[in-house]
Amino acid sequence: MARAGLTAQRLVDAAAEMADEVGFDKVTISALARRFGVKDASLYSHVKNAQDLRERVAMHALAELADQVGEALAGRAGKDALVAFANAYRTYAKTHPGRYAAAQMQLRPEALHASAARKHSDMTRAILRGYGLDEPDQTDAIRMLHSTFHGYVSLETAGAFHHTPREVDASWSRTLDALDAVLRAWP
Repeated sequence: MARAGLTAQRLVDAAAEMADEVGFDKVTISALARRFGVKDASLYSHVKNAQDLRERVAMHALAELADQVGEALAGRAGKDALVAFANAYRTYAKTHPGRYAAAQMQLRPEALHASAARKHSDMTRAILRGYGLDEPDQTDAIRMLHSTFHGYVSLETAGAFHHTPREVDASWSRTLDALDAVLRAWP
């Protein structure tokens, strides 16, 4: 019988919450065990080790983010789709900083295959087809978009943009305008 009602999913949910509270890098088996008031060993019947727990949190975060982005994209195309995708991505990163950090984790090939990472790629590719991009341009554009979104959100959440009077949201909007222009005029 499971102690303290522990299940793998309950541990992952708690670890995801903990990641948002204290940072993904501070999610450990010991910290999670303390949260449930059990010994570390009690968790090992549900997760293999700390790496397994971290990977599960990453997969959980990728699935949540894919669901939110998918909902935002529904019925949209072109720039509207790009903006909806970007805004959902940014909102998730700001609302769930620890989970967002987990979603950036490099996964083992088996875990990557089982994760929602492919869904993210497919949604991005669908947006890019609206701009008339095919391979290999899609891959280049996906990397550009992810780098821009991740870089902007990372700098924003670190407080790097708060030293100027320009509103961060206004700069975000201009960044999305610029990305749309680049995608429409892809060389």
